[in-house]
Amino acid sequence: MDGSEFERHRAALFAAAYRMLGTRADAEDVVQEAWLRWSRVDQDAVAEPRGYLFRLVTHLAVDQLRRVKARREAYVGPWLPEPLVTAPDDLAEDTELAESVSMGLLVVLETLAPVERAVFVLHEAFGFSHAEIAEMTGRTERAVRQLAYRARQHVLARRPRRRTDAAEHRAVTERFLAAALGGDLTALLDVLAPDVVLVADADGRSETPRQPVRGRREVADYLVAVAGFWPADLGVALRRVNGGPGALITAAGRPFLVFAFDVAADGHRVREINAVLNPDKLAAL
Repeated sequence: MDGSEFERHRAALFAAAYRMLGTRADAEDVVQEAWLRWSRVDQDAVAEPRGYLFRLVTHLAVDQLRRVKARREAYVGPWLPEPLVTAPDDLAEDTELAESVSMGLLVVLETLAPVERAVFVLHEAFGFSHAEIAEMTGRTERAVRQLAYRARQHVLARRPRRRTDAAEHRAVTERFLAAALGGDLTALLDVLAPDVVLVADADGRSETPRQPVRGRREVADYLVAVAGFWPADLGVALRRVNGGPGALITAAGRPFLVFAFDVAADGHRVREINAVLNPDKLAAL
């Protein structure tokens, strides 16, 4: 068996599965199962390997989304995607790619039905036509167009596109980290947008808010209140998290927390803070 065709598309298949599922482990399981199924078919008879492989991954991801629905509903507190952490400059120039994997977008995609989510990802992130997606999902092209339109409207209503600027993002990230880790209320009030939202994902394994914290004063007060409880041996590294501004916080050299930020349109204030503390979601780091 020649696995070169699968390996040629493996990275893209993982990227699609991750966008559909939101966790590295589930995405890797789907890609591995797709490889096993690919190994059993007569590959010479497959006219379009890329489409065939994406169809495999799509079916597997949709099935997996349906299976994990109950598990995520029982999650303690807010659920956030497993963060993808890269070097500070990775993806900085590819704004379309960065947006398609951003934590904020993936959170919105969680509110879509499994097939709607798959259609959105295939069309918006990977450029498949409605006809190609119809073949992958076993639906009519008209039905796929309706699903794609409904999903896109849903996403745009909750996740408007924003201008990105890597230099501005770095500056506002540094200001936020200094203020938050130092418990500086005045500096926090200056760096937070009026409508800022803080979401913390710990699955009940640390003392974090069980609901999003909303509003500049409320978020600032919370961050000041917890500043005294940070581990003494913190390490702070700016990172790209899901293609956007973020930071990896370590304690005793091990991953402790990943921040992912959404910056306001003015480029100078943070409007969304996603904090992943669940150690299961940091294990891959």
